[in-house]
Amino acid sequence: MAEDNVVLVGVDGSPESLAAMDWAVARAAGKNWRVHVLCAYSLPSFTAASLDGGYAALDDSAIRAGAQAVVDEAVARAEGTGVTVTSSLETGDPAGVLVDLSDEATLAVVGTRGGGGFADRLLGTVSSALPAHSHCPTVVVPQRTQGADYTPVRRIVVGVDGSSSARKALRWAVEEAEAWGAELTAIAAVPMASGAGALAWLPAAVDRDQVLADVRSGLDRAVAEAVAAHPGVEVRRHALDGNPAELMAEFSTAVDLVVVGSRGRGGFSGLLLGSTSQAVLSHASCPVMVVPSRSSQDAVGRRSTPWGRA
Repeated sequence: MAEDNVVLVGVDGSPESLAAMDWAVARAAGKNWRVHVLCAYSLPSFTAASLDGGYAALDDSAIRAGAQAVVDEAVARAEGTGVTVTSSLETGDPAGVLVDLSDEATLAVVGTRGGGGFADRLLGTVSSALPAHSHCPTVVVPQRTQGADYTPVRRIVVGVDGSSSARKALRWAVEEAEAWGAELTAIAAVPMASGAGALAWLPAAVDRDQVLADVRSGLDRAVAEAVAAHPGVEVRRHALDGNPAELMAEFSTAVDLVVVGSRGRGGFSGLLLGSTSQAVLSHASCPVMVVPSRSSQDAVGRRSTPWGRA
């Protein structure tokens, strides 16, 4: 992780992005982490034709003022929390800006979609593009249903399939459990039953119990490695026969945070964290953290950041 822990939050004024801001502030509170609020926008790539056949000059002052109002609203939500908050406006594609800055952030947080927000710009494509390309873990916060509150996080579930991406996700889940004081459950799922999604290479006479026992053994080893530096964290674990995406989405209705890796090549079966992470993002009822295979620690060099300039 970065030495100076910064939670990067993308906002666009929509309810989803404000929920993301609330989640980020709650995560940073008491941990001596900072929150940086960012609204990115780009000007139209065309100029408007005037009535006399000429072209009207495009003044971006109104667009910038709207973006600043969005940032100000988000920053105001952190008042009284004790969390240090910085903010900036950036020009450019929102997803690209956030991906670029993610190599210097500890965590990125966005909402699920941008319906009704400032210029409808940020949270539709970003909520899928950022987790796929981010250098740091990304938390995607869904729209609140009536009565829902996503903080504090008391129950976390993490998907594990033995791949390097999943092991990194497990380590992050352990750290999140420690930070929130939450219960953590690790799930390894193998779809052995017949039907769509089942493992075609499994013989008909497969010993289901033995397969699950082998998966559980691998899960136990992964958990032991992940908690070695966090002895106070207890991890419940389950090896299950079922579709990983469906199971994780189902668990999301009963927990406060789902953690998955971004890719699932290798491991027990190489089946959990590729398309599964996208499926979980689409169907989860609670915030989802997607942990990338790469991280900011892998980045070469350091870059100027808006929170560094603040």
